[in-house]
Amino acid sequence: MDYGHPIRFGTFITPTAASPQASVALAQLSEQLGYDLVTFQDHPYQPAFLDTWTLLTWAAASTSTIHLSPNVLNLPLRPAAVTARAAASLDLLSGGRVDLGLGAGAFWDAIEAMGGTRLTPGQAVDALSEAIDVIRGIWNPADRTPLRGGEHYPIRGAKRGPAPAHEIPIWLGAYKPRMLRLTGRKADGWLPSLAYMQDGKLAEGNARIDDAARDAGRDPSEVTRLLNIGGGESVDQLVSLALADGVSTFILATDDPAQLQRFAEEVVPAVRTTVTAERERAGTAVRTGRSARALAQRREGIAYDDLPESLRETAVEPGDIGFAGVRSTYMRAGSPGLVLRPRSVDEVVEAVGFARRHPDLPLGVRSRGHGISGRSTNDGGLVIDLAALDSLEVLDESRRLVRVGPGARWMDVAAALQPHGWALSSGDYGGVGVGGLATAGGIGFLSREHGLTIDHLVAAEVVLADGSVVRTSATEEPDLFWAIRGAGANVGIVTAFEFEVDEVTDVGWVQLAFDASDTEGFLERFGAAMEAAPRDVTLFLILGAARPGEPTIAQVYGVVDSPNPDTIIARLQPFAEIGPLVGQQVQLAPYAAVMANASDATHDGQGEPGFRSTLLGHLDQESAAAAAALVRSGSAPWFQIRSVGGAVSDVEADATAYAHRSANFSVTAIGRSARFEALWDALAAHGEGLYLSFETRTGASIVEQAFPPAHLARLREVKRRVDPARLFKDNFAIPE
Repeated sequence: MDYGHPIRFGTFITPTAASPQASVALAQLSEQLGYDLVTFQDHPYQPAFLDTWTLLTWAAASTSTIHLSPNVLNLPLRPAAVTARAAASLDLLSGGRVDLGLGAGAFWDAIEAMGGTRLTPGQAVDALSEAIDVIRGIWNPADRTPLRGGEHYPIRGAKRGPAPAHEIPIWLGAYKPRMLRLTGRKADGWLPSLAYMQDGKLAEGNARIDDAARDAGRDPSEVTRLLNIGGGESVDQLVSLALADGVSTFILATDDPAQLQRFAEEVVPAVRTTVTAERERAGTAVRTGRSARALAQRREGIAYDDLPESLRETAVEPGDIGFAGVRSTYMRAGSPGLVLRPRSVDEVVEAVGFARRHPDLPLGVRSRGHGISGRSTNDGGLVIDLAALDSLEVLDESRRLVRVGPGARWMDVAAALQPHGWALSSGDYGGVGVGGLATAGGIGFLSREHGLTIDHLVAAEVVLADGSVVRTSATEEPDLFWAIRGAGANVGIVTAFEFEVDEVTDVGWVQLAFDASDTEGFLERFGAAMEAAPRDVTLFLILGAARPGEPTIAQVYGVVDSPNPDTIIARLQPFAEIGPLVGQQVQLAPYAAVMANASDATHDGQGEPGFRSTLLGHLDQESAAAAAALVRSGSAPWFQIRSVGGAVSDVEADATAYAHRSANFSVTAIGRSARFEALWDALAAHGEGLYLSFETRTGASIVEQAFPPAHLARLREVKRRVDPARLFKDNFAIPE
């Protein structure tokens, strides 16, 4: 029986303590000779051996491509939950190169001498079965339910995670019927030694595994067959083991460098060539695909098997190990049915075509996963994740013209522009993706001086709903160019932005804290100082309810675009007088340093925070009182005011789909209670319009607040032309 797995070769090395570096050197030699895998036996009670897990870690750090595995891990002395975290950690550190061979235990006197619990053969199999569940549970942080164990691993709600870098296979060293049946039910591979598999035992073991797999609803070919060999086998014998007995991974047990080299040079290529030729003659396809465990987690309504070949390698399904890293956004939980991760414009076209064939499913387009409004993830639908399109290229030095991919993060853009002495206003958090912000508006720390991010856009490459790729600018598809700047999520997927950026030297990075107990008065004074400030000053404000017995504290932060300390201090002097100053920090820093405020941690947002947005012309007495009432209520855990105006207002209101150019302040709050909604409505009554990136409510009325009637009418015309079937319907869709 040929199960169709790729033919691989590995080495089996003794972890001798007498010559500690020898084992690592053999691992390095295995990699140099082209082996796929290096393994080490595990006998923690053996004083002549190095600790296998420590050795695996050292070997992983000393190699770069070869996979590593214990052969097999002595589970009775390796607690399952800790083993899971150790394996995931090493997998992450090594770039996805860890595999996991497990054993139920042997040499019980030695195990007991080390403090382990002696088990009967039946108990050992039961314990191993529990351990597999625990290990996979730890590796699955996407599952929000508490992790539970059993009799042998009495886990009670242990935290899940981290997820490993790749789907770590679990191989079992199994010989007896119960272990073989467990292998068929739960394992990813069978790892015996040929020396114990004589007289038809290999075929017998395969049969038991296959029967157990079928009984568990699995395809027997999901179980990889590995085999430890001594090296004396002929090419013909190994070919027979591959084609007749389904062995696809041969692991050579030797500590002899010369034998490793001879086998790699003489045996490995001959076996590969012969097996490949025989498979071609027999029409045997090399097996790829997901396990039954993963397939069971697919969502209804998605034609997974019709996914274009170009997208298969990077697509992530709910049953994949990488799902936890792509399901949610920075602040919001999600559970899409399929995340497509195109690596090129052509693959974006393919992804759009796949989405077009699923018109009834939710569709999210994600640039880098920040997604405050919640539209870049969903439940059971499709997500097109553009993170791989993250390039930045200088097109024209003299014009300061750059081309940026939608998947780049603003902190990375700022870092790339810094050596040129350039910058582009881009929000206040470096972890935001370019695509979402650059199609919605872009209110940032340089806005009052240099305008919104969209005001620097001079051209874009867009994939439309029908799959066509167009270039748009003021002279090429001008209506589309108009719509992209403020309503881009409605009209297509931007795969490249061309910006004219600004010359920006070091800036004053400002962080001030005030006693804002006189909240109404403080907000009025902040508003007046902000409107009177020169345009090179852009400051934001965060307020929260006071803790019992403590004053209300306002955090004021932002940028003074000047490298001159005296100028910075002069610009800030009026702000120092708006309330009692209780904390201050002003630094001269590159703009790139200001934006370097995000980590590379996987986004794992929880819940559905309710964001609200409004735009205020002024912070006058009435709006300040309404804002103060909201803050004092404690119903808003987050309340922020961003300053706009200045250069933003220089652009005519009808020049872009983003319309509300006369506003001086953008106000955002989070809340969900009835009290919050009432207080928010009282504040929003003083505003006009809203900023979609900070709004989670949906519906036609919200879209109408974002776009005045004339803008909405023009957007309808553009939408009818470029997306008549309304593929892009899930991100504040323009009503028909």
